[in-house]
Amino acid sequence: MEIVICSTPEEAGEVAAARVAQVVKEAGPRAVLGVATGSSPLALYEGLTRRVEEGTLDLSEASAFALDEYVGLPAGDPNSYAATIDKTVTVPLKMNPANVHVPDGAAEDLKQACEDYEAAIKAAGGVDVQILGIGSNGHIGFNEPSSSLASRTRIKTLNERTREDNARYFASIDDVPRHCLTQGLGTIMDARAVVLVAQGEGKADAVAALAEGPVSTMCPGSILQMHRTVTVVVDEAAASKLKLREYYDVTYEHKPEWQEFDA
Repeated sequence: MEIVICSTPEEAGEVAAARVAQVVKEAGPRAVLGVATGSSPLALYEGLTRRVEEGTLDLSEASAFALDEYVGLPAGDPNSYAATIDKTVTVPLKMNPANVHVPDGAAEDLKQACEDYEAAIKAAGGVDVQILGIGSNGHIGFNEPSSSLASRTRIKTLNERTREDNARYFASIDDVPRHCLTQGLGTIMDARAVVLVAQGEGKADAVAALAEGPVSTMCPGSILQMHRTVTVVVDEAAASKLKLREYYDVTYEHKPEWQEFDA
């Protein structure tokens, strides 16, 4: 696990975007991205958008698979992750909407929808680079604490802490769905490369558990310690509880090879 500590959230987003762009270019025009929602990857998406607008990155033939979707939201609900991915990924990155996939939280047969999603990822050749944030309780995707480390795409019950964290997007916590479809930890681990970005003091405990704690179902993100190619990009606040911080304190300015990602 490579950990890069940046001075600001904006810098963290730029470094993470550079890493994703590098993997995409290596994978070729039909690269497959795994995309996440939430506030953590927004600066990363902005960095990718700038590259698309400048003409240094072309995602017109690329595919994307979202990590998760709420169950039970009406079609077209602006709080659905399908709507969020369209707004933050598909449109600004000029991707073909037909190539951007989100789990079907409105399916009549949710179990079959999960199996179909796994099959679609496999048919696309697997994910080249999975973009991740991390929840304050250590979840990645909607794999809450106690999730199986070998899990695949499935139905999950959201715990109250996650629902409280997400309530800011809804009129009230009563409107936050209680169930979701999410890629499993085993599914995420199949990606060829992972880029996780986290900002803010509220993520400091989760980042420390992810990087330095034991691999445990109580911090689902800790499974990434077992991944062969994972980059964790955090700002100073999110890095504040790392015990071995001095070994990771390699900022964007002081690590020239990061600047070569877009070469």
